[in-house]
Amino acid sequence: MNALKLAAADGLTIARRDALKIRRAPDLLGGVITLPIVFVLLFAYVFGSMISLPGMSYGEYLLPGIFVMTIVMSSQITGYTLTQDLQKGIFDRFRTLPMSPSAVLIGQTVSDVIMNLASVVTMALVGLLVGWRIHSSPGEAALGFLMLLLFSYAFSWVTATVALALRTPETFNNVATIVSFPIVFLSNAFVDSARLPGPLKPIAEWNPVSTLIQGARELFGNTSAAMPVPDVWPLRHPVAASLLWSVVLLAVFVPLATRLYQRAISR
Repeated sequence: MNALKLAAADGLTIARRDALKIRRAPDLLGGVITLPIVFVLLFAYVFGSMISLPGMSYGEYLLPGIFVMTIVMSSQITGYTLTQDLQKGIFDRFRTLPMSPSAVLIGQTVSDVIMNLASVVTMALVGLLVGWRIHSSPGEAALGFLMLLLFSYAFSWVTATVALALRTPETFNNVATIVSFPIVFLSNAFVDSARLPGPLKPIAEWNPVSTLIQGARELFGNTSAAMPVPDVWPLRHPVAASLLWSVVLLAVFVPLATRLYQRAISR
């Protein structure tokens, strides 16, 4: 119990340190605030005027997908920051301090949740300006936002693991970009997964990103009875499946990232 308290306290200290670093880095802060606005306006006005859906506007169908795309992209900041700290020798300084070994990773991932919260709030406000509406209860809407933030936290541990395995910012950025774009675009973020051809359809239907997007659409009330849901379990029960995915990612990648971090500071 004392070890858990120590890890939590040290993690919050590191989170404050990372939050201050982000505030002093206009490029990171600008990406957190500006990029979501660009995504919402670009996709809502460019694609929204070209695509029609039965029973609902494309803008309301699209925005939950933009939420998920942005948090997946933003979660890469965890990995990028860790690789930079590795190169600058920051971990060597942390090693000399009486702190929990997992505090650095806890602090970094928590600070990224704060950034993702800022991104989601920004996107929601801009979405309301361009016609997006929540048609569910306040409780369901709050659960939708919490589900997005939980997945973003879990996915930050994935990027932390990848970053600690690759160890350089350039390599991490290349790998993260190559992986994140297919994950997002081979989903139901922009088009109904049932309309995808051949083997792309089952890939999109079982993609955890598709599950999260469908769960957000249901909790925000951005669905239409005229658009049937594919007959696969994750998309039939997207909220439960999304929460399960977050738990699985945390269970797998928290110990992996912690082990790689301890290996990195022991060199």
